[in-house]
Amino acid sequence: MTENVVLDTAPLNALDRCDRCGAQAYVRAVMANGFELLFCGHHAKKYQEGLSSAATRIQDETDRITEESAAQ
Repeated sequence: MTENVVLDTAPLNALDRCDRCGAQAYVRAVMANGFELLFCGHHAKKYQEGLSSAATRIQDETDRITEESAAQ
């Protein structure tokens, strides 16, 4: 028997863009109503305090920025 694994949220990719500036998004903030906001690392840091109190879930993949830079 195989198990089906359902991810709560898909990993962010190059097509996901920051809602503030259009750069690649590395943070997804999910609000209580299910609405998602996407942010680049810069804007996620800038709005971190407000997002922490307003979002029900935050998917932070900013660690990928340094990993991707090191790989180049």
